[in-house]
Amino acid sequence: MISTKSLALAAAGLMLATGISYAQSTEVRIGVALEPPALDPTAGAAEAIDVVVYQNIFEGLVRIDQTGAVQPGLASSWTISDDGLTYRFSLVDGVTFHDGTPFDAEDVKFTFDRLLADDSVNAQKALYTPIESVTVVDAQTVEFTLSRPDGLLLFNLGRGDAVIVAPESAESNANEPIGTGPFAFVQWDRGSRVILEQYGPYWGEKPALTKASYVFIGDTATMTNALLAGDIDGTNNFAPEALAVFEGNPQFNVLVGSTEGETILATNNAKAPFDKLEVRQAMAHALNRKDIIEGATYGYGVPIGTHFAPHNPDYLDLTNTYPYDTAAAKTLLADAGFPDGFSATLKLPPLNYAQLSGQIIASEFATIGIKLELINMEWAPWLEDVFANKDFDLTIISHVEPFDIGIYANPDYYFGYNNPEVQALNETLNATTDEAQRKVLAQQIQTIIAEDAVNGYLFELPQTGVWNAKLEGMWQNAPVEGVVLRDIHWVQ
Repeated sequence: MISTKSLALAAAGLMLATGISYAQSTEVRIGVALEPPALDPTAGAAEAIDVVVYQNIFEGLVRIDQTGAVQPGLASSWTISDDGLTYRFSLVDGVTFHDGTPFDAEDVKFTFDRLLADDSVNAQKALYTPIESVTVVDAQTVEFTLSRPDGLLLFNLGRGDAVIVAPESAESNANEPIGTGPFAFVQWDRGSRVILEQYGPYWGEKPALTKASYVFIGDTATMTNALLAGDIDGTNNFAPEALAVFEGNPQFNVLVGSTEGETILATNNAKAPFDKLEVRQAMAHALNRKDIIEGATYGYGVPIGTHFAPHNPDYLDLTNTYPYDTAAAKTLLADAGFPDGFSATLKLPPLNYAQLSGQIIASEFATIGIKLELINMEWAPWLEDVFANKDFDLTIISHVEPFDIGIYANPDYYFGYNNPEVQALNETLNATTDEAQRKVLAQQIQTIIAEDAVNGYLFELPQTGVWNAKLEGMWQNAPVEGVVLRDIHWVQ
């Protein structure tokens, strides 16, 4: 007698043999390099948080699409007063959080009161300081009053830092996130994966996927093997040095696009000897961007000379401000009082581009007498020691926040740059809504920080995705942080 199980196995074998598929998969497994330290994007700076939760678990009043444009989100529409100081948002009706509690204007007010509170831990709090008050007009209407016009307010409301959270669940979002998005959190197997499932009562258009797993794989060889074995279905940012394995393979689709990630040799401007302009200028002259880009991104990175994305229309090419010139670098070091150079530490997060860049830069700096001790760090200690406590000489990191030149106007930011002229220009930029005027101001700031060699400006980080060829709907470019699931689907 043949069992039902045997018949099922035989049928499955026939499907494999003939290539016939009777059921379309609705699950995706995505490999990501970094495990997030928490899952609340309103209370953490790590990009790894947004990779998992942005537009998947959590949503904002508006959302950013893959072109970088602002689209309606939890707000279906909005009006702006003539003076640019009042924004009135009409909210989508019938929205619920994943725990079943209803979403309304009170949640919006709670979110921004919490974001702007004195004890707020939001990494981008400064972006929202123009918000003077948030007023509940009625359950489906909320009004923002600004202290000054803000040309980037709508875009900033679409970032992961401004997603809407509920008072009932805000305190537990770090470990058990509850949002309004198309996917609900299911479980977090620490060190392994986060699992999301489609939220049945979702208010918007249902995604094609019913389940998504974010699998944490920090090693390139392991990620390669997982892709080839079919253990994962793709990754949004694969190591460029191994892309050749997948290029030309019909089973995979390689998507190369741009990001907002300015990769910099971040410098502790508040610490000797880096508080001397000549030292920073010497280091800038010692950087051979061509070699760094070839070695760290296998040629996929785009050189930058300031902290601005080259694809942005306001970008100014300042890569020749301090051209590669070791003789000039040595002269500047001597002028600064270091004719024989000095020793310093270079703390590197667990990112391939950072560690490869670090090795190349250490070799280049050695030629002008700067001896670097490379210190490889895990992500959590790097965030604490370098980003939070400013306990570092040099580090390498990509700043992936869009239009984030305003960090140079914050003297308390981790690289300790304090320039009143930049602070004044940035204040004017923030209050300016005219695009032509904004461009002039943005380029003035770009020029000053380049000439001050605040950091070593290396390259714009590319996005190099590798995906199963039967998957579609992934973002090629990354105008904001995140792996957005809403459009991803399987095709025959």
